[in-house]
Amino acid sequence: MAGVDVENRGGGPVKNGSRGGGGGNYYSSSSTSFVVDDGETQWTSWLVPMVVVANIALFVVMMYVNDCPKHNRAGPCVAKFLGRFSFEPLRLNPLFGPSNSTLIKLGALDWHRVVHRHQGWRLVTCIWLHAGVIHLAVNMLCLILIGVRLEQQFGFVRIGIVFLLSGFGGSVLSAVFNPNYITVGASGALFGLLGAMLSELFTNWTLYTNKAAALVTLAFVIAVNIALGILPHVNNLANIGGFLTGFLLGFILLPRPQLAWLDRRNLPADVPVKSKYRAYQYVLWVASLLLLLAGFTVGLVMLFRGKNVNDHCHWCHYLSCVPTDSWTCNGK
Repeated sequence: MAGVDVENRGGGPVKNGSRGGGGGNYYSSSSTSFVVDDGETQWTSWLVPMVVVANIALFVVMMYVNDCPKHNRAGPCVAKFLGRFSFEPLRLNPLFGPSNSTLIKLGALDWHRVVHRHQGWRLVTCIWLHAGVIHLAVNMLCLILIGVRLEQQFGFVRIGIVFLLSGFGGSVLSAVFNPNYITVGASGALFGLLGAMLSELFTNWTLYTNKAAALVTLAFVIAVNIALGILPHVNNLANIGGFLTGFLLGFILLPRPQLAWLDRRNLPADVPVKSKYRAYQYVLWVASLLLLLAGFTVGLVMLFRGKNVNDHCHWCHYLSCVPTDSWTCNGK
């Protein structure tokens, strides 16, 4: 999955002029189309690098527990020189990773265990596990490309909430629509960050100087990644669930104050201070919060009641995989 930095603040700043008689400077980068106040906080990204390190460490632990030479009976392990860290045969796991039984043992999302054994914690633990080295490398690279920039702009608290809740939302939708799949990976959380980037563009629409370029670029990246999700062995429903969750969270957590409000420090004391946010930002905030609460409520109720959406929606499985002459869409 690829990430695009639509709000990179690099490059030479261009002074847009003084406002309110006080001389507050505002800058716009020609490569970003985004106007920012020169006093805006630039956060140091530490949460995203820690998440990357944690995912890598958990994968190492998972391979240690898997111990292919000891437990595998289906054929020779891959990269046997790694000893107990060697990979399962490629016909069992083409992503160079552990067995399904190891994934389930360490917290993979399994509908039957969540519903019938009341192991709801799997909705969260599955976000931190990966099916193989390839799966891990792609997700962590994308997390760095997307997450670091967002954390620098909005801080670790808001981006951490988007990441975790988006991953959780992706797990819920995946479990409801794909009860026969074993699901792991941070793809839902990553798509949540993409969704948050898109809603951030909408909610801060008036601050962008080249709206069309920013929107087309981000929409293209999202469309390509969603299209790739119809391939087998990619849980596109987790991606869609994470994206929708992040999209709503972006309206709630990532609105920026208007430049007129930021300029209040340059105005005389007797001049009325303009509203921090525009009316449409407040409307989007309330609507998104209500939709998010409703979505989580409906999804969790359906999940723990053991409902399978595919019983009532015979085409919904195509959202995750479209069968062709070249591949089938069997569960993992």
